[in-house]
Amino acid sequence: MAGETFNFELIFMAAMSRNTRYWLSQLCGWGLFALINVFFAYSFDKLGSSQERSDFYWRLVIFVTTGFILSHLMRYIIIGFNLLQKRLEQQLIIFVLITLVLAFSASTLENLLLMQFELQNKTERAFKNNFFLLVLSGAFSMFTLFFIWNLIYFMYHFITKSQKQQLDTLKLEALVKELELKTIKAHINPHFIFNSLNGIRALIDEDPNRARNAITELSNILRSSMQTDKLESVSLEKELNIVKDYLALENMRFEDRLRVEYEIDEDTLDQPVPPMMLQTLVENAIKHGISKQITGGKIRIVSDFKDSYHELAVQNTGKLVNGTAKGDGFGLPSTLNRLSLLYGEKARFSIKQLTTEIVEARVLLPVQMTI
Repeated sequence: MAGETFNFELIFMAAMSRNTRYWLSQLCGWGLFALINVFFAYSFDKLGSSQERSDFYWRLVIFVTTGFILSHLMRYIIIGFNLLQKRLEQQLIIFVLITLVLAFSASTLENLLLMQFELQNKTERAFKNNFFLLVLSGAFSMFTLFFIWNLIYFMYHFITKSQKQQLDTLKLEALVKELELKTIKAHINPHFIFNSLNGIRALIDEDPNRARNAITELSNILRSSMQTDKLESVSLEKELNIVKDYLALENMRFEDRLRVEYEIDEDTLDQPVPPMMLQTLVENAIKHGISKQITGGKIRIVSDFKDSYHELAVQNTGKLVNGTAKGDGFGLPSTLNRLSLLYGEKARFSIKQLTTEIVEARVLLPVQMTI
């Protein structure tokens, strides 16, 4: 509970920090624009009489206030359209349309206020019978300002997004390194090697060929474990080969208590998957499912396309404890973390009691086009 409160406070503080930076930027930007206008007005001695000075300041207040309000509205539109997450081409088109619409809106509002308070200059009064031309002339300057505003806004978020991606990459590298160490620890622990070597030793006299194959399978698993930090993804076919080696070794221990089924769509074999992810799910199914059953059980591995996703599922005989997976605290959390860092919200993971006797861990990955 304390951890949840701490996370909420961090999120709240981060949101407050972003809003504070935004409002400071708004006030400083439009304030600087107003000061520049005042500076040039006095530099070129355009404010002779007190009436001219009064009109100038009121016109400036109307212009800056209009720009301030509508640029803030523009931010809401950008967020509402989720514009920063769209493709670059869509961003550019919507960016120009928003700028045009709000530039004309700002110019219309400004001219209506100037007419209402009789603050128009001589040039503007000359166009009093052609309001459209008056709005059009003002829209050009507003478009320029809003264009610069949008450019700064997009550049800021682009830089922030790039920094976040770099941070996520560093986190992923650290997580992959941790996964490598944890996987090696899981596979090269005395219990695992003891069981594997005992099984191989028993096969040397009974079935020398099977013993040689078992040694090869064990070396393949160890080699794959040591290479996980070098690859961000591997083909499903390579991952399945490792899983088959692992299950073949486990079959020496469980014998008839372990039954394995594969339902693999061959078109999915080229799809990239995080290395050792499927193996981690299978190992979790063995450790917390099959090994808990006196009569053993079945593991079923499924790979198929579902809508725009690559679906991977590991089904095993067993039961969830209180509706949740009881694990060693690393396998399933590491899978969730890796999926989040690699795919963001595009990937999904779930584990549930599929039937009264079958538990299913399911991963949905975005389909990658292969040549």
